[in-house]
Amino acid sequence: MALSLHVEAAVIDGEIPAGAQRIDQFHPAGVAFRRAGGEGDLWVASPIPVGRGLGYSGAVRIAGIVAAHAQRHGSDPHEMAEHSTEMLALAAELEGHADNVAASLFGGIVATADGRAVRIPLAFDPAVVVWIPSFTTSTDESRTKMGTQVLLADAVFNIGRTALLVAALAAGDTGALRTATQDRLHQDVRLATVGPSKAALQCALDAGAWCSWLSGSGPTVAAMCPLDDADELAGSMPGDGHTKVLRIDHGGAVIEADD
Repeated sequence: MALSLHVEAAVIDGEIPAGAQRIDQFHPAGVAFRRAGGEGDLWVASPIPVGRGLGYSGAVRIAGIVAAHAQRHGSDPHEMAEHSTEMLALAAELEGHADNVAASLFGGIVATADGRAVRIPLAFDPAVVVWIPSFTTSTDESRTKMGTQVLLADAVFNIGRTALLVAALAAGDTGALRTATQDRLHQDVRLATVGPSKAALQCALDAGAWCSWLSGSGPTVAAMCPLDDADELAGSMPGDGHTKVLRIDHGGAVIEADD
């Protein structure tokens, strides 16, 4: 899911904008930029908190790849669309999976597997309230807590809810979202070590969110609700974190031509 926290990146040509930072070749955006054929140095500006499960690494990798594409091919959106498959493949290779990079590249909510990404049609345009604690988690460390095998019943449970989620989003059946976002494969394991996140997730549901889930590997918790209810929901979340009221970003990655 692409959210309205936007990374910006560009090749350095003179002064960098206020709030941006010059990155080195080891930064995820810098690595992606060079792997995509970019030349020179980049600046990056990002409001996405690092290590909170909000897809920072995927977003900046797409930013680096798109910056390299713009350097080589210009800002024509049709040209970018023609290269989207190879851009996705490189980003997924660098990220280790396509989930976050596909959403950052194409926008909206995407389903992705085996090098393909398809945007899921949405019958509504909700707010997404994110609760972000002060502490961080390591995605790699979090993965070590996951078992190497799953019960057949748990796999069936999640597969059914994945299908239900796609159908609910496309049909606008908000009443089905709470059931559709239930999970038996990773959330309980990860939430067991982050009590504040577990409390925040339950708090969102108790406050009337359509659904709530652990964002990525955490510790951020996200909740979906009507836009008119978003501020009230944000205000009801625990005080040991801060909240942002976001929207789903439908535009995906874009290239802005120089004036």
